[in-house]
Amino acid sequence: MPLPGSFDRYDAQLATPGLVILEMVAIDRADATRQLAGRMYAEGRIDDLDAFLADVAAREHQLATGLPGGIGLPHARSEHVAKPSIAVGVTKYGHALDFGAMDGPAYVILLIATPASSFSEHLEVLATMARSLSKQGFRDSLRRANDPDIIAELINSSLVFADP
Repeated sequence: MPLPGSFDRYDAQLATPGLVILEMVAIDRADATRQLAGRMYAEGRIDDLDAFLADVAAREHQLATGLPGGIGLPHARSEHVAKPSIAVGVTKYGHALDFGAMDGPAYVILLIATPASSFSEHLEVLATMARSLSKQGFRDSLRRANDPDIIAELINSSLVFADP
């Protein structure tokens, strides 16, 4: 049984096929983030697109969110998040984006949105995703999957936490 206010560790459906963009083409990281947040807004997971994007931009301004291995991980805790979510963009070949990683641009972008009140859960999701994304096989699976259902399942299965 999850703790009150925590993510349901056994039914983590933070990603859905509707939150996945394949063959993403974006001008820059702000455009990529807007496209992904637009999916969240369309699915009712955030209630104010522009206000949520301002929260993401404020977080991005603090420190770049590029991870080694071609990953962009923009994220924010926001009052405008109705349901914790992860939207995923896989860039079209030749359209990688600079998220500030030392080793180069991002091919897979994961936008993480959590409610403003969920500090520890936000960190838990970030840490869990970072661990999964540190594995070459997981990054390759995300990059090669050509099906939003498979990508959503990869993300959700990586968030199945062990018993505390």
